[in-house]
Amino acid sequence: MGNVLLTGATGGIGRALAAALDAAGHRVIAVGRDVGRLDVRGIEADLADPASLAPAMEALTAEPTEIHAVVHCAGISPVEAVAEAGPDTWRRTMAVNVASAAELVRLALPALRRSKGHVIFVNASPGLTGVPRWSAFVASKAALRELADSLREEEAGHGVRVTTVYPAATATDLLGEVRAAFGRPYDPQACIRPESLAAMVVWALNAPADSYVCELSVLPG
Repeated sequence: MGNVLLTGATGGIGRALAAALDAAGHRVIAVGRDVGRLDVRGIEADLADPASLAPAMEALTAEPTEIHAVVHCAGISPVEAVAEAGPDTWRRTMAVNVASAAELVRLALPALRRSKGHVIFVNASPGLTGVPRWSAFVASKAALRELADSLREEEAGHGVRVTTVYPAATATDLLGEVRAAFGRPYDPQACIRPESLAAMVVWALNAPADSYVCELSVLPG
């Protein structure tokens, strides 16, 4: 149990994660925009501008604050074909979905090494690849997977654990918007409940000292 940096805490999955982490005895520190309206400690930063994270986190990283985990749940999901997506779509998607995750972890690494902590990246559906009109999103999630795999190898000697969670369709407003943009039906009852996914993330964080899950695919029951 300890301090957990959480991005995406104002989204459907993120809100469930914040509640589940709190219920499990962790102290949640939400990182992102509009976190002041949450009932947890917050650090205001724009994940679309990863450079804003260092000054936003200065007070936290300047003191020997214990950080036991980083959970990156933030993400945007533009539905645009390659022919339509301009540089801003690619810049913003890669910034929010990948670059901000890398920067947050970089800033937290000294504390994570001290605590032999855990980094969890919430990715996309298992096996997601080559989806027409979703290139920026799919590319960002492929990059997030490679970030996780590289980080795992780099930090194993420091005792830092790295887990990628691959959730299938989860019942959130964002998924409803994405399905509508694709012209596909959205049935929340056929999806994973955010609370169920959050419970799986907490389970991964509570792994025993001698082992942990490095990749976790979560499917609807």
